[in-house]
This record gives sequence, structure tokens and C-alpha cells, in this order.
Amino acid sequence: MKIIRDKRVELLAPAGSFKSVVAAVNAGADAIYMGGRKFGARAYADSATTEEEDMVMEAIRYCHLFSVKLYMTVNILFKDHELKELFSYLKPYYEAGVDGLIMQDLGAVKKVHEMFPGLEVHASTQETISSVAGARMAQKFGMTRAVVSRELSLGEIKKIHDETGMELEVFCHGAMCYSFSGACFMSSLLGARSGNRGRCAGTCRLCYESISRGETADGAKTLANPKNGKTSGELRKKGYLLSMKDMQTIDLLPDLIKSGAYSFKIEGRMKSPVYTAGVVSVYRKYLDLAMKYLDGEIESYSVDPEDKKILSEVFDRGGTTSYLNKHNGADMIAIEEKKFREIDKAVLGYIESEFIDKNRTIPLEADIVMETGGPVVLTLTDQGGRMVTVVSQDNVSAAEKRPMVATDVEEKLRKTGGTAFRFTDVRVNISPDAFYPVGKLNQLRREALERYEEEILSGSKRQLAE
Repeated sequence: MKIIRDKRVELLAPAGSFKSVVAAVNAGADAIYMGGRKFGARAYADSATTEEEDMVMEAIRYCHLFSVKLYMTVNILFKDHELKELFSYLKPYYEAGVDGLIMQDLGAVKKVHEMFPGLEVHASTQETISSVAGARMAQKFGMTRAVVSRELSLGEIKKIHDETGMELEVFCHGAMCYSFSGACFMSSLLGARSGNRGRCAGTCRLCYESISRGETADGAKTLANPKNGKTSGELRKKGYLLSMKDMQTIDLLPDLIKSGAYSFKIEGRMKSPVYTAGVVSVYRKYLDLAMKYLDGEIESYSVDPEDKKILSEVFDRGGTTSYLNKHNGADMIAIEEKKFREIDKAVLGYIESEFIDKNRTIPLEADIVMETGGPVVLTLTDQGGRMVTVVSQDNVSAAEKRPMVATDVEEKLRKTGGTAFRFTDVRVNISPDAFYPVGKLNQLRREALERYEEEILSGSKRQLAE
């Protein structure tokens, strides 16, 4: 299935809660990925545990209002009996217009193609796609995108893209796995919880002690034999020996684009809305800057240290790393325990004021006609030419005392708080003696905005053929 994209690159944000969805949209994400109540690889995210109205359905609606895509994670390994639940589980999301599924289990992928023809399926990082052969396997199963392993170099990513032509999703920021992405069984062995079932215990983040013989290492201690006081030759070192530093690729965005990356994925569905907003806003800025640099619109590409400070403030595991230009190294491990500290107040204040407390809105223009003896006619339009008109069921009457004036009507119409809309221009055509109840005028505004919202969302909704 050939997919036509309306953008040259995509910034993909994580969301484990609806607050993070809003934060990501506000900060400029092109797409969001999140899991539902079942079958996702983050079983402890709010979206998987909430008892409230289905968060994913609300997220689809909200994202589509702002032309942001939503991909749903269905990326565990399935048990046979669970495959029987797939159709009833996915059908509401399919009809609501979910933009794609991120999956690992090839049997489940086959089922989805049979049940929901035309629905995009992306090969999850849990599939450990780290080669041309892996990407071709995903293509063979009808997947339109491969989320490649975080352990690949720029050259390896380019090779997969050049030899398969497949759309590639590449992690650009967030947690690294000590094992190959999607191929770790340490949680199952030590924590009795499987990462491939969405319940990773994070065993690589625990403190360990290493024991070696006849070697020296910084901070290592030789063990003395209590019987004779002589050293045994054993060296021990204690620390977070398997805990990787977090990936940060902000300096390498032009190189990633040239290597064939299309979707730039931020890790962090279990992290806070502040993290989501902060990281998305910085990568939005520099992904746009990287495109301008590659197009020759600017002469150089560099990252402001203040923007790197935002990234380190919202989450810092003890440094940054990536495999893009190196294979392995001791400096990729955050051995020392990272002490808790509060986010810098200036950084926190900036993120909250710009992306958490101030929501994104859709600009509209309003034209209202209120002629005595006729119905109220309210028309909403946007810059793209979309138009919605509502007409009142009753007529404008002649005022017995004080008639309504244009400024009164405009003031009432502009009260769009609690919605995703704002009016940039309101034009009022009103008779000199016109009167219409304020409550009914407010109701007409609400009806117009609801219809406008449905007009936007109707383009992405589907009806499954019986």
C-alpha cells in the first residue's frame, strides 16, 4: 500500500495521558502515539489503566481537530485467545479514524489486514528491525513503515532506506535499551514481567555489582581474605552497570534526514506532560531548522545551548548518548545514581505558560445576520474555505426597550472558551431595532461550533463495510 504524505518529515510524540496529548499538540507535534486499555507495550500508562471514558477515542478527536495524526500501539506478542478479541477491540478506533497501528506480532498483523483493509500498520521497534532483511519482511506482511532499532548507525539506517525504499521511523530522543530494542528478556527472567507483554520491570535500571579477577577498574576494590589478610585478586564494582544514558540526537537531525528517516520519534509514554511539551517544542524548532539548512535557505545548522538545557532539565539520566556515530562504549552507561532535583523554575515556567496552560486554538471568522422579523443566520469560515451555517428556529423580534447593538452581539459570539476555536474576525449585520435573547444566541454559537467540529472530524471517520 503506497501512502502519500503531506509533509516531508514527521515529528512523533509520546502520550500516556490525555494531558500529554494536549501538551504534544500545543508544542507542535505532527503525530502522536499512544496505547489503549489492552495490547500495548506500556501497560502502566494512564491510557491503559484509566477507568474514565476511553482516552484514545478522545485523543483521536482532539488530534484530528488540529490535523495531527494518532497512531495506536497494539505491539505486544499475542496469546491465541486474545486474537479473537482484536476485531471488537479495534473496530471503534478504526471507525473513529485512528491513523495507524504500531504492531509486533505478525499473526495479529495478518488478522488486522483481513479485518480492516487499508488501515496502516507500522512495524514496532519490538520487531527488532535492524537490517534490510528485517525491513523487507515487514513489507512482505503489508506494513507501510518500519520503526528501526535504536542501536543502528546512520549508515545502517541509510542502507535500509536505500535498498528497500521503506518509510522509516527513527527514535531521536529518550530512553535507550541495554539490549537490542524489542529483544530483551531480562525483565522476564529477573522480574517475572515481560516487556513483550507491556510490563517491563526495568531491571536494567537497577543497581548491580560486578566481580572480576586479575583486573583493575576505577573505583574497584580488592577483596581481602579474612583468614590471612591477603588480597584474593577479586575486583568488585557497584553501580548502575546496565543503565544506558538517554538518547539525544538534536545535533544530528540533518544527518538523520539525509539517511532516510521520515518520522522522528520521541520516547516517553510514561513521562510527564512537561517532559512531552519541552522535548517536542525543542525538536520541532530544530527539525524545521534542519529542513531549511538542507534546502539551502540558511547557511549553517547549530543548536542553542539554552535549548539543550531545556532537554536536560525535563529529564536527565546522567548524560546523553546514541548509536548513530558509535557502536559501543563505557561512556554510554549512566553508572552513577542520578540524584533527584527539581526542574529549573525558569524552564518549568516557560514550558507551563507556553504549552501546558495555553492551549492551541483554530482561528475562525464569523458572519451573523440579525434582521428584524427573520431568523438569525450564523456562518463560520476558515482560511481553507471550509464553511458551516446555522439558522435559528425562531425570528429576531423588535426591541420593546433597548435594542441589541453590534458590539453586544460580537462580545457574546467571542466567548468560545472551553472549545478548540477562537474568532479572529466577527462581522455583524443587525437591524437598528433588533432583539434576540442572549441565551438563544449563545446556544446558536455552541451549535455552530459543534457542527464545525463535526465537519472537520467527518473527513477522517470510517464506516466498516458489513
